[in-house]
Amino acid sequence: MTLPIRLGNHRGRDGLRRPVRWLPTDPYDSFEDIYQRMDQLMRSFGSTIDRSGWSPFPVDLEETDDAYIVEIDLPGVSRRDVTLEVNGRELTVHGEVKERERKGFARRQTRRTGRFHHSVALPGEVDVERIKASLDDGVLMVRAPKSQATKAHRVQIDSGRSAS
Repeated sequence: MTLPIRLGNHRGRDGLRRPVRWLPTDPYDSFEDIYQRMDQLMRSFGSTIDRSGWSPFPVDLEETDDAYIVEIDLPGVSRRDVTLEVNGRELTVHGEVKERERKGFARRQTRRTGRFHHSVALPGEVDVERIKASLDDGVLMVRAPKSQATKAHRVQIDSGRSAS
């Protein structure tokens, strides 16, 4: 990015005024400008860039005694625009954040739109047939019950010398 210049009062040996770089008073203004220009550049490529890889939303993974609970924030995403897949221990969420129709023009746009996906590796095997998911108030809640084989079992310890 080229910074604007202005002519200063300093004269060189040849008697001509020399340019002086002008810097903005807030150095972060330049970063905002660079960010906006890069965003415009990326949007101008349109469909030639694969945008399916971005994951814009916070994800929590919780383990209880009998299940893994995954919570994903999906603000403004409709249930019909989300797909949930399970492959072994990997839970994958696909979807699309649609841009809303505007009456005016956007002076600033920092929210992402378009296709997204996020994969979560679950710590253990799950019972795929009993997975439940709900989308309420912009939060996708997935409850994946643990497989019987991976559940922790308490083993009773007997008194005595042999383990047979």
